[in-house]
Order: sequence, then C-alpha cells, then structure tokens
Amino acid sequence: MEILSGVFEGKTTGAPISMIVWNEDRKSKDYTALKEVYRPGHADLAYDLKWGHRDYRGGGRSSGRETACRVMGGVIAKKLLHKKSKTEVRAYPIQIGPHVLKGNKITDEVAQYIEKIRSEGDSVGGIVEIRVTNPPVGLGEPCFDKLHAVLGQALLSIGTVKGFEIGSGFNVADMRGSQNNDEYVVNNEGRIDVQKNYSGGIQGGISIGSDIVMRIAVKPPSSIAKPQATLTRKGEKTQIAIEGRHDACIVLRVLPVAEAMVALILVDYYMKNLRNNIYR
Repeated sequence: MEILSGVFEGKTTGAPISMIVWNEDRKSKDYTALKEVYRPGHADLAYDLKWGHRDYRGGGRSSGRETACRVMGGVIAKKLLHKKSKTEVRAYPIQIGPHVLKGNKITDEVAQYIEKIRSEGDSVGGIVEIRVTNPPVGLGEPCFDKLHAVLGQALLSIGTVKGFEIGSGFNVADMRGSQNNDEYVVNNEGRIDVQKNYSGGIQGGISIGSDIVMRIAVKPPSSIAKPQATLTRKGEKTQIAIEGRHDACIVLRVLPVAEAMVALILVDYYMKNLRNNIYR
C-alpha cells in the first residue's frame, strides 16, 4: 500500500488521504477459459445482464481484491474511533462449516477439515462475529437510518456475506418478550447498562454504549476446482472446473474487511452527531 497524499511524518496534514495498492500479483491467463462461460455462484451472469459486457480476467469489483480499499479506509476510521472514545472493533470466527469454534480458535481438527474440503476441490463457509467495545452513544437515526440497519447494509455489501444479525438475531423467533427484554442495571462505571445485551448494544436504532454485537454468514467461495454444470453466454450446456489460486474457506480473510466496514459506519455517524451539535 502506498500513501500518495494527506499524511506526513506519521500525521494527517488536512489534505485528502489518497492510498493505492497496485494489483501486480495477477495471473489473468487463469481466467481466459471464463470468457464465454458463467461461473455458478459468481457475478458473471449478473454483470452481463446489467451491462451486456464484463471483465472476465479477475481482480475486478466482484473479486475479493476489491476489499483492499475498504481495509485501508477502515484503518483510519479505527484510529479515529480509538482516539475519540477508546472504541475497539474486533471480528473473529465462531463457526466454520459444521464446526463451532471454542475460544474463536482454528483447531487442528478444523484446519484438517478445511484441507479435506480443499482436496475435494470444494469450499466451505462459516460465521463471523463482530464486537464493538466502548462505542459512542447516540449513534443512529430513529427510522430509515437506524444504526443496525446501516451496519447491516455495510456488512452485506461485502461480496462473500449472505446473512446479518445483531444481538439475539434470529433467536428472537423462539423467545418470549419476558426473555428478550433486557433488564437495566448500573455497571461498574456507574453508567446505566443492559444485563444480557440481547439488543446487541442498539435500541430504537441508536447506540446506548453497550457492546455492539453482530454476526455475519460467510458463503463458501464460488470459485472451486470441482466440476460443475453451467451455461455459456449463448445458453449452451457445459461443465466448468475453476483453476488458479482460490481459497477453500474465506472466513479468516473477511475479518479485517468486516472490522473496516463497521468502523467506517461508526465514524460516519459520530461525525454526523458532531455536525448536528448532539455532543455538547
């Protein structure tokens, strides 16, 4: 990553911060066979339907490499959050395939499971949890721009993410109000807090200072070596087996991207509150 402007001697100058990562480690020849074929689960068909044309060489907006810019911006957002309110944003895996991770660690058993999936030419998904500690209070708007709604939009904008939940999430479907309604307590810092945090740190679309806890479902990578039935651009039946460098599991790679997207949204709302003089 190169910083082109906005930073001098380790500090911002007030000019726009411009950063770039050159996509030099590319092997476009690995994608030649995809020129006239649609990859199942990928964005090929959607791009063709929308624009009537697509760049099949890899590394574009449907590639995981697109997320590098998100991480660059997220680093700055995380620094701002920590400086202003000691806010920390952390993402960690809690499940890979059928394996629920204890202590958020990839055990030898799980690593062997992923390697077995890879050897079969296949891929596997998982679940990532994102936790925000010491979030600023009062972030979010009451209706359409609820904080959790915009966080969900940001996290679902990551290409590999297919599901989002916050707090109790989908478990609320099997809970009673008497269970899901969090009782209020005074915490060790003398601040009003929630006892169990079923709301995930956001109530009425607004942050209340409790930890913001979210989870995202990460899909199995679409590019797999296992032969799959598909169609050409002309609608002809064919088979495809994706060659090249592809992950059997993308869960660990998505962690810094998820942190970055959450940090960017929190900073946006924090600055909005400053502009509106909410923090007096």
